[in-house]
Amino acid sequence: MAHFTKLDENNIVTNVYVINNKVITDSNGQEQEQLGIDFCKSLWGEGNYKQTSYNGNFRKNYAAVGSTYDSVRDAFIEPQPYPSWILNEDTCKWEAPIPRPQGELPYVWSEEQQNWVLLSE
Repeated sequence: MAHFTKLDENNIVTNVYVINNKVITDSNGQEQEQLGIDFCKSLWGEGNYKQTSYNGNFRKNYAAVGSTYDSVRDAFIEPQPYPSWILNEDTCKWEAPIPRPQGELPYVWSEEQQNWVLLSE
């Protein structure tokens, strides 16, 4: 299945649609994004549509509602979870200013303390 997004005027993802791969496959058996875009427009009206990859095989990350499409990076980027987190330019994912402690213990980020905090039971 192919996945397409609809973007608003600020390139924010407002919808994610699942489309049968047959719709985006041309007569030579090659997938074509434009075929999917044309299909989306025929069903949901004019707008800015972009294909996204469920596995993150292109455009860096799978798009979710609320994500932003960055045309310079040709990537979908989730909203910044905390003001202190930094965008990794290679992955287009947000990272804490310090790495999360290793292991299976339940840590959460504390923006106030600027550190990972172990959840108490």
